[in-house]
Parts: sequence; C-alpha cells; structure tokens
Amino acid sequence: MKAIELFAGAGGLGLGVARAGFSHELVVEWEANCEATLNANRRDGTASLNAWPEVRKADVRDICFKNFEDRIELVTGGPPCQPFSLGGRHKAHADLRDMFPEAVRAIRETRPKAFVFENVKGLTRTKFRDYFEYITLQMRHPYMPPEDDEDWSEHLARLQRHHTSGKNRELEYRVVTQVLNAADFGVPQKRERVFFVGFRSDLGVEWNFPKPTHSSDALLWSQRENGEYWETHGIPKTLGVRSARFDLVERRLFDAPQMKPWRTVRDALQGLPDPQLEPSDAASWKNHNFQPGAKSYPGHTGSPMDEPAKTLKAGVHGVPGGENMLRRLDGSVRYFSIRESARLQTFPDSFEFFGAWSEAMRQIGNAVPVKLAEVICKDVERTLRNSIGTSYQIH
Repeated sequence: MKAIELFAGAGGLGLGVARAGFSHELVVEWEANCEATLNANRRDGTASLNAWPEVRKADVRDICFKNFEDRIELVTGGPPCQPFSLGGRHKAHADLRDMFPEAVRAIRETRPKAFVFENVKGLTRTKFRDYFEYITLQMRHPYMPPEDDEDWSEHLARLQRHHTSGKNRELEYRVVTQVLNAADFGVPQKRERVFFVGFRSDLGVEWNFPKPTHSSDALLWSQRENGEYWETHGIPKTLGVRSARFDLVERRLFDAPQMKPWRTVRDALQGLPDPQLEPSDAASWKNHNFQPGAKSYPGHTGSPMDEPAKTLKAGVHGVPGGENMLRRLDGSVRYFSIRESARLQTFPDSFEFFGAWSEAMRQIGNAVPVKLAEVICKDVERTLRNSIGTSYQIH
C-alpha cells in the first residue's frame, strides 16, 4: 500500500507508517536540518527508511498532489502545531504557520483511501473548540474548500449546513478524533497527542482507535506488589520502593491489572552507558554525548528514573527545561543525551540526528513517538486490507 508523508519532521510518524507496511511515494519536509536527518538515514539504510524516496525539501503549499489522485492509500502528517501549543502564541487560524488547510488540500487532490494526522493536545482546548470542529469538518468534506471571500468562520457555517443536510458531494470521509497518551501504548514517555483518522466513505469501513495496552496501575503493581520491575533491573525491592517517587505511590491495588506496565525511563535507557559517568563507553553510540548545564529548581526537576518520562519539549522558545532532564535517585539531574531522548521517542538506535544538541532536541521534541504511530497505522493498514474487494471508486 502506498503513502504520502507531509510535514515529515524527523520522521517519527513516517517511520511508524513504514513499519506498519506502507510504501512511501512522497515525503515532504521544508526545514533543512530535518531534511538532512531524513535523507542521511535513508542513504545509510536505517530500518524502515531505506525504501523511502529522496525527501523533497519544499513548502507543502508549493506542491501539487494531483498526480497522485486515486494512486495513494494513505496520507499522513503532523501539520505545524505552534498555533495551538501551550507554549505558542495561540493564534490558531490567524497564524500563517497553520498548515491544516494544506493537509485538507492534499486529501482533496489525492483522494486517498485513508489519512492520519496528528497535533498537540492543546488543539482540543476550549479556546480552540470552534476551530477544532472546523478542521474536522474540512477533513470530512474536502471538496468544499473556502471561497475567495470567506473567512474561516463563514466557511465553518457553510460546512455545518452541508454536513447536517445529509447531501453527498463527490467525496466524503468518515473521521474520528481522539487524544492518546503514548505511555498507554508502550512508549516510555507521558505524551498526549490528538489524532485525526479518516476513511473514504465509499469503503464502508468501521473503525475505532486501538485500545491501550499498558497502564499506570500495572506499573504500580509491578513496583509495589510483586516487585517484578525491580527484579528485572537487579534492584532490591525494598530499596526500589523506598527510592521511587511514582505519582500513584499512595494508591492501593487489590487485583493484578491485565495490561502491561507503563515503560519507564529506566526501561528505555537499559544498556546505554551514562554519558556523564562513562563518557568513553558512551562515545561508541550515535548521538550519545554528555550535555552540561542542567540545574534543578522548583518546577524544573526532570524526569524520574522509574516513571515514564515527562513530555519531551522541542525547546523552540528557549533552552529546553526540566522535561528534557533525567533525575537520578539521589536527586541529581543532567540533560538527556540525544540518543536517550530518541529512545524515549522509540526511535531505533541506528537513527542519527543532525545538528547541534539543541537542534536535535527540537527535532526529537516535535516528533511523534515511532511506536505510537506504528500501532495506529498498523490498525489502519489492517482495516484497509480487509476492505479490498468490497470498495468501489467514486466517479
């Protein structure tokens, strides 16, 4: 099955799409460092990237997708999220960095069987409720673009009228949205993102988001009740329980949870030498150098070893803060190396990031966790494959 990747960034979503069984026909990224990272890993044969075409360094607004019409099963991407991020200026539709209209245009011109787009959880805030609905309705009815004299609120009203009328118009998609926590799917990081998944209406597809496979309760049980977590890491249970600062430590559990435990920072970093304490060993790993300067103060305390990491931040509004630091059991802190941060985002160890530490951290902080993307897109791939033979073309 063929796919197009827009706003590729460092490739977290694209890697997940490739691992789910899709073959990329086009990958687009305009930022130079991200493009360099992607193409270098593609040429080096990094798993899941070696079959990619040369990444096209371009502004999505300058690309015509009509050559791909009815030739693509899946369109994916993470439209720039600065307009909606808690750290941004919250301009939403008034922000020229809002690329959702281009994502909808790609749907309109390619007519894919399905699409997957993601963005920050902040997009679901009450402040952006109307615009969130506007984005969703555009994806449902991509053949109703705004007219030249319409602002977004007028276009929203027209889309609402059409949607409630029940009239079909050329091409429609059945769209579902949901905020997912990456930790619930085996990613060692508490990272919430909103996903938009749509299937072309002629496919007759019934689909729901995959159910979580991991839970905080299961981690708590593994740490506090049966001690398997500490045994796995060679730490006496009494020492581990006393040292851990898990935020659910006061909860009482009476039955073993059925899900797998949340994965922790300690799980993610297993096998990696500490770049501060073992610099010579760390030098044999890609992107695994010690970054000095980390400091702890109230509200800036880093990620504990025995919980999933805090959400890694891109750091585009200043020096990355406590979210990009490790907090050891003795309370000392240091910055995560690029390699460690990549593991927290479930990138393979063979994947190399280009640019200075701050630039690489920006790429990683903006990425979709590879594992989360893979889980969602595998389910989409399975659903599309099952629909073959029953679908028909819209004329």
